[in-house]
Amino acid sequence: MPGINEVAQLAGVSTATVSRALSGNGHVSEATRQRVHAAALELGYVVSSHASALATGRMKNVGVVIPFLNRWFYGAVLEGAESALLSHGYDLTLYNLSGGGEERTSVFEHFLLRKRVDAVIAIALELTEGEVGRLHELGKPIVGVGGSIAGVRTLSIDDIAVARLATEHLIALGHRTIAHIGGNSDSEMDFHVPSKRRVGYEEALTAAGIRPDPDLFEAADFTLQGGYAAAKQLLGNPRKRPTAVFAASDEMAIGTILAARDLGLHVPDDVSVIGVDDHEFSEFFGLSTIAQFPALQGRMAVDLVMDQLNPGHRGSDPSNTALPFELIVRSSTTRPG
Repeated sequence: MPGINEVAQLAGVSTATVSRALSGNGHVSEATRQRVHAAALELGYVVSSHASALATGRMKNVGVVIPFLNRWFYGAVLEGAESALLSHGYDLTLYNLSGGGEERTSVFEHFLLRKRVDAVIAIALELTEGEVGRLHELGKPIVGVGGSIAGVRTLSIDDIAVARLATEHLIALGHRTIAHIGGNSDSEMDFHVPSKRRVGYEEALTAAGIRPDPDLFEAADFTLQGGYAAAKQLLGNPRKRPTAVFAASDEMAIGTILAARDLGLHVPDDVSVIGVDDHEFSEFFGLSTIAQFPALQGRMAVDLVMDQLNPGHRGSDPSNTALPFELIVRSSTTRPG
């Protein structure tokens, strides 16, 4: 097996330069880095993760903690994070906390504290003061995605503003009877996403002089099936059928479109529908939506992690960075008939 000395000799650099170029720690010019990588590839040299960890104190591994794995949004954030980590030469270890409280305690009390990871990214999880404190005691950088966390650098989207924009789009088209499919106490998430989106919906109505009607709200669980069931109740009411529906997620909005079709209604002529996310199937269904770019969120989280792991990082006060969102108008919304 070729060693680091052979790589250094072929590339015409020192072994220290080879180490910096292959580990990503320390400054190396781009031309030198490419020359070292080419030499390593030619010789079939692979950096020993164990030796690298001993030399740098790093495992080149980032732990990502996520509440659901079977939801499109979380998977898209994870995909963006994994792609960015690979570009930096880091592995990703995934901790799926869908099992409940005991599983979460085990992850934070044992797995993440065994020095198996260099940093932690928490996606849509409101970390407790104790969880943050234990990770900080071991010097592990933390980045949160989804909302502000005390003592942690975070990325978050303004869910109230997102919901206002979606509702304002429907109001601007001339709709006055606008229903909302959101969440209830059983489906409440960390950072109170469903509640905030309902607040934004009601704020937009009130600002337009429309009184929010509790009969035009149905709770669901942010799934296609949940949205379908909720929409059946709203659209099946012959006395107060809405001309438009704002669903708090694209999956629920797609369920609404399917429910409308099963009731013999045409989208958007009979009912306009808008969601949130820009799900991978949204364009197929012609769904108007508020895009929140989950893959970008994952990449931005990795950028914050790398900033903290960089040896030249001077440290900064924990802060929250606002995430972008954008209205995308497709064929599911139009003026009321």
